[in-house]
Amino acid sequence: MKLQDMMYIALFAAIIGVLGFFPPIPLPFSPVPITAQTLGVMLAGGVLGARRGSLSLLLFIALVGIGVPLLSGARGGLGVLIGPGGGYIMSWPIAAGTIGYLVERNWHKLNLSKIILFNFIGGIVLVYACGITYLSFIGNLPWIPTALSALAFLPGDLTKVFVAGYITLKINKVYPLLKIQKPKKGKHLKQVS
Repeated sequence: MKLQDMMYIALFAAIIGVLGFFPPIPLPFSPVPITAQTLGVMLAGGVLGARRGSLSLLLFIALVGIGVPLLSGARGGLGVLIGPGGGYIMSWPIAAGTIGYLVERNWHKLNLSKIILFNFIGGIVLVYACGITYLSFIGNLPWIPTALSALAFLPGDLTKVFVAGYITLKINKVYPLLKIQKPKKGKHLKQVS
């Protein structure tokens, strides 16, 4: 792995940690608070691509796992990762990878509406599916009511989808960190290191 890749991975892990400085908003009916950190997940995938985006979130989770208080509310440690919000947090590398993959596959015809759709798929649908299922399982709660309680996250997450989409599009136009070659006829897109 190139030094530049390692720097980008570490930078986005740090950005997600900085987004943890925004205080969590507790919900009276859910043990999982509202945070700003999923914005960083969406940005990592859209700006860094699938591989580096996923690796930045794996680094972030590893740091949280060893006790670095990077999660919103200065939380860290294995207890947080296996606690009620663990399913959401553990889905972040997959979400960033999914968003990054979709951005890479559509690189030469990328526009704001596509990035918003990709953020919605990875940053909401995938994260909610993992988080709700995990919370339902460890809390011994029925899945449907747990899913309905997660709708409280939707307004903020939809805002993050649009903000991340706009920022991703601007960064990718002004200073793209992904170098994607235009495919030859009959070939697939290829990322250039």
